[in-house]
Amino acid sequence: MRAALIPINPKVGDVRGNAALIERAAAKHRDADVIAFPELCLAGYPPRDLLLHESFIDQCEHEVDRLAAALRDAPPVILGTPLRHGSRPGAVTNSLVVLHNGARIGRYDKRLLPNYDVFDELRYFVPGDHAVVVDIAGERVGLSVCEDLWGGVDAGTQSRYRGEPDPISGLVAAGATVVINASASPFVTGKQRRHRSIVSSHAERHGVVILSINQHGANDDLIFDGAALAQRAGQTIGENERWSGKPLVVDTASEPLAAPAAMSDDLELVEALTLGVRDYARKSGFTSACLGLSGGIDSAVTAAIATRALGGADIIGVAMPSKYSSSHSVEDAHDLARRIGCACWDAPIAGPFEGYRSTIDKLFEQMSHAPLAAQRPDLTEENLQSRVRGTLMMAVSNRTGALLLTTGNKSELAVGYSTLYGDMNGGLAVLSDLLKKDVYAIARVMNANHAELGFAEPPIPESTIDKPPSAELAPDQRDEDSLPPYDMLDEIVRQRVDLRESADQIIDAAGFDADSVRSMLRLIAINEYKRKQLAVGLKVSPVAFGRGRRMPLARHIGAD
Repeated sequence: MRAALIPINPKVGDVRGNAALIERAAAKHRDADVIAFPELCLAGYPPRDLLLHESFIDQCEHEVDRLAAALRDAPPVILGTPLRHGSRPGAVTNSLVVLHNGARIGRYDKRLLPNYDVFDELRYFVPGDHAVVVDIAGERVGLSVCEDLWGGVDAGTQSRYRGEPDPISGLVAAGATVVINASASPFVTGKQRRHRSIVSSHAERHGVVILSINQHGANDDLIFDGAALAQRAGQTIGENERWSGKPLVVDTASEPLAAPAAMSDDLELVEALTLGVRDYARKSGFTSACLGLSGGIDSAVTAAIATRALGGADIIGVAMPSKYSSSHSVEDAHDLARRIGCACWDAPIAGPFEGYRSTIDKLFEQMSHAPLAAQRPDLTEENLQSRVRGTLMMAVSNRTGALLLTTGNKSELAVGYSTLYGDMNGGLAVLSDLLKKDVYAIARVMNANHAELGFAEPPIPESTIDKPPSAELAPDQRDEDSLPPYDMLDEIVRQRVDLRESADQIIDAAGFDADSVRSMLRLIAINEYKRKQLAVGLKVSPVAFGRGRRMPLARHIGAD
């Protein structure tokens, strides 16, 4: 059987536009025996509360029938869509529908509905309860959707399905010789290796061919790699180029392929973040982006990623030095802009800052409070500098129509080393799910692979990588004046946020000073209110700040 697996990049809610993508792609593969598209590709994944609107489900049902007629002369087409469940009002399934000869000839409803991390499928869908196998080109083709194949193993959540029937075993028992799995599985660093292992295990254990197809593109905070994989007897017989969105056309009788070269995790991050910025901008109607360029590592990496996503000519950088800014910070900002080919404009903040300061000091005098900078450290003065910069960048965004990118990383956001309505201003938080060490790692990997990544020279100035991190909001300030070394902070954040470990577990596992660990855990807890107001951030880790981590704001803050 010759199968075409097509990882289209749908836009959430654009049912007619997504149908047009499906129709055009199917027209190019009429020589295949079957054409398969990703999970919920007609609606775009994740459709979230659009699924609660009857009119949205009506539109999806209508487009399925219109596609069936339009693809009358095509081979069988398998696509993902929400469908109504029987006669129950409001009941919807996450389904695959098989179209052929102008009609629906098969339907499968997803059986394992993930309800953890960023997934809320039990909020929206009724689970299926039986296997579906269709006859195509002499094969018995079993249908499955995403979690039906992974079973939570890729996320370490397999215990949630204990006692549930295994959908893949059910397909094999029903006579399947080929299993097609349509996915919309969000990118997480290292997940693809786990997916390959799971597909290989199913193919070898059950003696069937597994054809897996994932959505391509990014929708809001979630990024999808567009991977397509075919395995038989535990060996790869077909694989597309991940991140490319290219189809995979494979014959189920093909000879095994040599193992492909694996992309490093750091290069994966570059590709994922680039796609995340590009699609968030494109699907939200932006053609350009702007950001503050401080000369530091976070803004440099964000600008380089944005340049890959949108092109240097459409990136507006602004250097906003204060009286505490070092000369090399401005020099590094301009050097970065030259390397990546974006604009870098200068907007010193001394004038507006002094204007604010004059008014604020008069107000404080009336309130019997000390003026700004009367004591050190003066967080009010430091935050005011950041808010002046945030106001300037919002003005640039308003006037130019550019998407404002915020540059804070996960380590800083975890402990509140950021300013509301200042450096947190923006529409997209590009690095919000990267620890500080990861930011440095992808800076180095972009420099080492600059030509492959589309840069004429290493994009990140070495002086930016080498200098100690500093917010430069006070004289001779360094991040480590108020934070532990980043290698320590990163590990505390990873164990607390990603692994949800207690203070005692972190202290025992890492051997860190107990007081430092408990101090950082307290900062993580009390700064939840800031992260609640953070721009949407691109998810690349097992647990990102945002929808996958829902902590109460007004709560007891304990020692743990």
